[in-house]
Amino acid sequence: MKASLDTATDYDFPGDALKKHWSRLHRGDCEPYPNLSSLNQLIDGFPDLQPSMLLGQAAETLQLAWRSFHRGEFREAERLGLSVGLLGFNVANKAANIRATYIEPAKKKKMATFLEVVRRAEDLQRSAPRAPNAWYLHAQALGRHAQGGSVIDALMQGIASRIKESLEKTLTLEPHHADAHIALGTYHAELVDKMGPLVASLTYGASADAAVKHFEKALKLNPDSAVARIEYANALKTMFGDAKKARARLLYEEASKCIPADAMERLDVELARAQLNRRS
Repeated sequence: MKASLDTATDYDFPGDALKKHWSRLHRGDCEPYPNLSSLNQLIDGFPDLQPSMLLGQAAETLQLAWRSFHRGEFREAERLGLSVGLLGFNVANKAANIRATYIEPAKKKKMATFLEVVRRAEDLQRSAPRAPNAWYLHAQALGRHAQGGSVIDALMQGIASRIKESLEKTLTLEPHHADAHIALGTYHAELVDKMGPLVASLTYGASADAAVKHFEKALKLNPDSAVARIEYANALKTMFGDAKKARARLLYEEASKCIPADAMERLDVELARAQLNRRS
């Protein structure tokens, strides 16, 4: 793990700093940098994404939205993203998912937020079916909503299959999407935990081996990721219990020492440290 940005003041990314650090900031989700050129290419392929404002203004607004996101101003990032229309749904949806996951205290509001993200992501999928994060953020919101409710209800409603389909679509469109590999690892691990290895395999094709492969792939693609280590550790505990306790703790320790590049990653590192403190 290489040292990188690690103080709150480093999360501002004014001017050209956002573009300079974009590759590191978006190594997990492979979101393209929103400049005039990339937006023109998107709209050439998907005319429904044309915003009501001038395209140059849209690019500037999206850059402001991502600056807000990386500073941890998730509500502002969501507001700015939505002001651009469909072109801004990815930043708006990612901000909403992170806010609901880490910050929103009320369960009812969390669940409503995830459902709103699901609806927006599906709108984006219809207009831009080859946009990887339209599928990834859809799966993320569905998964978080399912985790907050009844697993049995989610299975009966076909949520697990929808999550898997969206994640596999993400990786078909963007094989280097580390965050999708993390999510698929978690998907396999949770089904093995809740249903048992045999039923999970026969019903959903889920397995502990597949979970481990996805987590290992995510770490190869994004070696600085704290959340990959946290989710990997959680999966090892649920699938293997004490047999993988030492490995899980090592992953938590590694996650706690990761150098966060933005406010979202800082939340992950702080979560790892909190989990270690509870277990010490």
